[in-house]
Amino acid sequence: MQPVLQLIERVGPSDANVLVTGENGSGKGTVALALHARSARATKPLITVNAGGLSEGVFESELFGHVRGAFTDAKADRVGRFEMADGGTLFLDEIANVPLSLQPKLLRVLETGEFERVGSSMTRRVDVRVVSATNADLHQEVASGRFRQDLLFRINTIEVRVPPLRERREDIPALAHHFLRQHAGRYRKPTRAFSEAAMRSLIEHPWPGNVRELDHAVERAVLMAAGPEIGPADLGLRVGSEAAARLDEMSLEEVECFLIRKALGRFDGNVSRAADALGLSRSALYRRLQRYGL
Repeated sequence: MQPVLQLIERVGPSDANVLVTGENGSGKGTVALALHARSARATKPLITVNAGGLSEGVFESELFGHVRGAFTDAKADRVGRFEMADGGTLFLDEIANVPLSLQPKLLRVLETGEFERVGSSMTRRVDVRVVSATNADLHQEVASGRFRQDLLFRINTIEVRVPPLRERREDIPALAHHFLRQHAGRYRKPTRAFSEAAMRSLIEHPWPGNVRELDHAVERAVLMAAGPEIGPADLGLRVGSEAAARLDEMSLEEVECFLIRKALGRFDGNVSRAADALGLSRSALYRRLQRYGL
């Protein structure tokens, strides 16, 4: 993790556009927040757009806004995310999901700062730093014709790769104690420590959901722990044959969560491949990942 921290310290003040890459849940949003906090734009807004959760029909309006009457449900003028972020930072999460038809408009605003709201001919101008994130291989997306190469060059002035949690297990104790303090305070619980067995379980777990899954597991443990110390059972980590043997004891949601974790683990956190294996669209899988905290 140290190289990531060093990059954040160097890149944060530079005002360059940054592409943050890494598996789902590995902490890309945290990196974006840290980059903004270390920039000269820190007193201005940090606005987030989850490209994976937006349909093509609303994407342009979400980014650029619209004027009243632009379409059936446009009852009033609406400010888009670029205008909201003026002077600050726009975090485009899961940028690989930006529809190909809208990529030229995104490229234009990144190059010139200019755009029009949907339904308007008036050109507006903004000053925005863009931090993008993806777990996809954008070079492969370019090769397959799903992502513009010139847009990749524009967002990728500097790339920050966030390693998956399984590649930095030495960070797990510090992260786990951070989440423990956070959730114990939030729920006003007296929980203060992990047992040795619980910490061993955390370090040995494969974490297909990365930091987000760790956060969710610690939050659950804080709620489930009966005393000041968290034990292995409080964490609810079910993997391998033990989980398979207990499928008949799980609820439908628990089974779905288990299968999603298995698919993510099988494909090293690649959401596109996991979604294909599960018979889901990328956006449908993203919604489930958010629901289950993976």
